[in-house]
Amino acid sequence: MFGIWGHEKAAELTYYGLHSLQHRGQEGAGIVVSNGEKLELHKDTGLVNDVFSRANFPELLGNAAIGHVRYSTNGTKGIDNVQPLLFRSQTGSMALALDGNIMNGQKLRGELEDEGSILQTSSDTELLAHLIRRNGHEVNEETIARALQQFVGAYAYLIIKEDKMYAALDSSGIRALSIGRLGDSYVVASETCAFDQIGATFEREVMPGELVTISDEGIKSTRFSIREPRKMCAMEYVYLSRPDSDVNYVNVHASRKRMGKELAKEAPADADIVIGVPDSSISAAIGYAEQSGLPYEMGIIKNRYVGRTFIQPSQELREQGVRMKLAPVRGIVEGKRIIMIDDSIVRGTTSKRIVQMLKDAGAKEVHVRIASPAIQHPCHYGIDMSTREELIAANNTEDEIAEIIGADSLAYLSDTGLEEAIVKDKTINQGVCMACMTGKYPVTEEKKLDSKFTTY
Repeated sequence: MFGIWGHEKAAELTYYGLHSLQHRGQEGAGIVVSNGEKLELHKDTGLVNDVFSRANFPELLGNAAIGHVRYSTNGTKGIDNVQPLLFRSQTGSMALALDGNIMNGQKLRGELEDEGSILQTSSDTELLAHLIRRNGHEVNEETIARALQQFVGAYAYLIIKEDKMYAALDSSGIRALSIGRLGDSYVVASETCAFDQIGATFEREVMPGELVTISDEGIKSTRFSIREPRKMCAMEYVYLSRPDSDVNYVNVHASRKRMGKELAKEAPADADIVIGVPDSSISAAIGYAEQSGLPYEMGIIKNRYVGRTFIQPSQELREQGVRMKLAPVRGIVEGKRIIMIDDSIVRGTTSKRIVQMLKDAGAKEVHVRIASPAIQHPCHYGIDMSTREELIAANNTEDEIAEIIGADSLAYLSDTGLEEAIVKDKTINQGVCMACMTGKYPVTEEKKLDSKFTTY
């Protein structure tokens, strides 16, 4: 997600911000812009460049905008669920964008329908609009806070209406959301790399349980929930985020290098070279090589014109994407004993194909080292790992997985090693969610919700 307030080129800057966040979603994109009197929407399925090649930016006039790139984990495909979602009424309009997952969404959907609401999409994003406007309420800090208090899950929300923009984060801070400045303008984004793209400077993180209001009067903060200890999604560091982003004040590239160093200490192997699977594993591979004293080599190259395979919406598309995306460098791997660093193994399909490619290219041995713990549990917070049946580590031992993917050996980074690589100091502000690895979920549907909120 990306939002900006107080800039005459809001739509264009939002386009550039979304372009820098393309790695977070490839199924659709949209922008809603406000000129102070009305909201205008442009969205479609496809990549950012494709969607906005058909946009007429001179018609998207305004000094504020929010945008979103879609990565579906639930809900149907197609343009209806592409965000932001725009809602119009006689008393004003609002648009919303969501990053995350509402665990009690089906329950809330049923309650709203029983009360007479007619929901237009299968997206959890829409629920907030109906909860805010329940009983004809206006859109303001109080009604947004009351609505957010009914959610259980992991979420970052951006909301825009004609005269204000709002940003909100769940009480455990599982998702990421940062605030920046561009001159006199405020910027909000899922990753700080979007600030660098447009020349903005990072100001601070949106805090867990915080609702931020941005308008021509400045910025105001409202606490809508008791703040829990921070549990930032570990997959932001392992895979999702760009290496040039800082997530919760920790640089992603640096944390991945530390993962690689910890992995080299925990799981060495007799080999000639270390290689990484492009792109998210390169940093960990460099760290592993530095710690082990083995040379790092570029043993796999990536086709830059193919998107990310993990976030493809179907297994068939993921497999096709692997074949198109990666190729071994025969002159580097032939006759070598290789340590191949990857960021994670989810279903095992990608790893199996890469190991086979390396051996077809003449690699003598391929020792797979994973720079994160084994993913054995489904994610309920917005990552596309919804069932144990699809997770290879939930149903097989390390030796069995090595045999399935054709590797000579396999080892994972420990839970402790991952935490050491990410967490700077164990305080309420620092901490990671490793539920998909440990099965310890920081937020459950039984979680008691707090109903107090304060403004400061």
